[in-house]
Amino acid sequence: MSDAAPSRRGTTRRGTTPGPLLSSVRAAPAGAAQRADAAEAGLLASLVPLLAEWLPRQRWFAGKGRPITGFTLVTATELLPHTTGTTTPGLLHLLVRAHQTGSPTARPGPLDAPVHAGTDDCYQLLLGIQDVLPPHLAPALIGRPSGGPLHGRTVYEGLADPRLASLLLERLRVPGRLGPLRFTREEGAVIAAGLAPKLLTAEQSNSSVVYGETYILKLFRRVCPGTNPDLELPRALAAGGCARVPAPAAWFEAELPGPDTEALTLGVLQPYLPGSADGWQLALSALAVRADFTASARALGHATAEVHGALAEALPTVVLRRPQLEHLAAAMTRRLDAAADAVPALRPYRAALRGAYDELAALGRAGRTWRAQRIHGDLHLGQALRTAEDGRWALIDFEGEPARPLAERCRPQPAARDVAGMLRSFDYAAAVGRAGGSTWSARARAAFCEGYAAVHGDPREDPELLRAHETDKAVYEVLYEARHRPDWLPVPMSAIRRLADSPAAGEAVAGAARPGGGTPGRTDEVPESDPSA
Repeated sequence: MSDAAPSRRGTTRRGTTPGPLLSSVRAAPAGAAQRADAAEAGLLASLVPLLAEWLPRQRWFAGKGRPITGFTLVTATELLPHTTGTTTPGLLHLLVRAHQTGSPTARPGPLDAPVHAGTDDCYQLLLGIQDVLPPHLAPALIGRPSGGPLHGRTVYEGLADPRLASLLLERLRVPGRLGPLRFTREEGAVIAAGLAPKLLTAEQSNSSVVYGETYILKLFRRVCPGTNPDLELPRALAAGGCARVPAPAAWFEAELPGPDTEALTLGVLQPYLPGSADGWQLALSALAVRADFTASARALGHATAEVHGALAEALPTVVLRRPQLEHLAAAMTRRLDAAADAVPALRPYRAALRGAYDELAALGRAGRTWRAQRIHGDLHLGQALRTAEDGRWALIDFEGEPARPLAERCRPQPAARDVAGMLRSFDYAAAVGRAGGSTWSARARAAFCEGYAAVHGDPREDPELLRAHETDKAVYEVLYEARHRPDWLPVPMSAIRRLADSPAAGEAVAGAARPGGGTPGRTDEVPESDPSA
């Protein structure tokens, strides 16, 4: 990684909250801006070597495989000052833009989404600061800056420190502003003080802290201007009376200078569902004892349809006509071609798979239309929780695919995309649970569609649309597995063969996965979350 001097492009001095660590400028208004700018530059310059090494190792860093050429400090805010000589930690909130150029390597990153050359991603960092790091926080170490306002102190991942994680909850309990940061609590929400924090370790694209088994705070690591769907959609559903999604209790944002600059959503606090189990673990548990999962799948389909119906009521919908359907099919075709170029195993099926997209475009030319609406965007078994209290399904994590542009994630899409994601997830569960040639996946898929049909229309009545989306999802999985987990490639390839061999889309929807290439390696090691995510 490059240790080049940080770029000054895009730095927002007005977004910086001066304090003991950032600037000693208080007394002399003349030249204060220049001194603040110098202090800001000194802070970032001292952190560049540390961040260049630490950031690429984080699971949520999206730019793996491409060199970092520099950093820009967007905002710096002291949430808690640190005084040298004391054991009280400080907490420094940063928004840092990482500049990267070039193409990703053959193994580009955790989300495997397209990354364009020259893309600069903005990351949210919460840096703990102490003179000496206690032994129990040693795994959170980032380093000791040389020079700058943090010279000689120890910098570490602040969320790993319960004292600093508790400070975030307190900020959310008491709404207000601190520099560019704005903390908001939902009207009527009561957030208790003193809830013990616990940092979760299973996150990939974000970080989450559970407070006292009562609330969970999701912090978005890669951020961009605009309201994150994981705040927008649950709030809209709560306002519409939908109880299938935990309603946000509080959130915080960054407001940057500029007349046309939208606020950046940084974190959302929602009720935690203690004792709940996600659909992925429930499915694997059922498979372990060869138990029937159809009742659970049917109830999950029912819950998904309720959420789709509520979203269609709460937010605008659009009609997809010929131009939109041709555009959708063309985008799917481009993804297929790119994946086939990268994964030789996919090439023999390219023509047959493209037929699903061509059929969708042809229906648009024939006058067929479909309704599009706001959807979950990344639905799979790991995004569904069955509560311990009443056994009802709830859906979580409405962020969509985090690596996709926000505008794309906020665009109305056919509900069939969510349905296809869940159908693919059943196939993955069957493979990991070693269902082999059983019909477990076929029964679960059919039951999910039946439960959905009881509320919001049977997705199998639009077979061309559903087949195109399931094919698109399977192609995505092939590319991901080939680059990250080659032993898992037989799982999506079994779906590819089924979809390519079954022009009758109804068969494609109902058919079970047949891992003819063998079940994926290491299936005795159950993943923490749904691998189809």
